[in-house]
Amino acid sequence: MEFSLPDILQALVNGKVEFILVGGMAAVAQGAPLNTFDVDIVFAQDPENISRILTVLESLDAIFRIQPSRRLRPNISHLAGNGHINLQTRYGPLDLLTNIGENLHYPDLTQHSRPMRITEGITIQVLNLKTLIELKEQLNGEKDRAMLPILRRTLRESEK
Repeated sequence: MEFSLPDILQALVNGKVEFILVGGMAAVAQGAPLNTFDVDIVFAQDPENISRILTVLESLDAIFRIQPSRRLRPNISHLAGNGHINLQTRYGPLDLLTNIGENLHYPDLTQHSRPMRITEGITIQVLNLKTLIELKEQLNGEKDRAMLPILRRTLRESEK
C-alpha cells in the first residue's frame, strides 16, 4: 500500500463529503515543512453527510487501525458519536474527527478554514494556520510543542 493524500481527498471530494482538513496535512498544505503520514479531517455529522462518508469509506476499503487483522469497518453509530475514528484505507491512514480542541465541531471550524486547491481538480476546506497553532498550544503534547515553532515560522512567512 502506498500513501496517497490526493487519492484519499479525491474520494472525499467525489463523494461530496463536507469536511475540513486539519492536523499536519493542513499545515503542509499551507507551506509548513513537516512530515506527516495521515489525513485528519473534521466532518459534518448530519445524517446525509454521514451516509456519503460511509459510501466513500467503503470505496476506500477503510478498516479500523486497531486490530487490522479483524478488518472491522466503521458504521453509522461510529460516525454519529463523539471522538476520533482512526482508519486504514487502501491509500493510507485517515482519521475522522468529530471534534478537535475544546470540543470544536465542523460548524465551529468553518469560519476558521478556507478553500485551498490541493492538486488539479481538488479544492477543499483547510483549517488556517492561526487556528492550528492555537489548537496545538491547547493540546500541549510533546509532538504539539515540537511542531509549534515550525507552524509559527510558517505563519509569519505567509503573512509577509
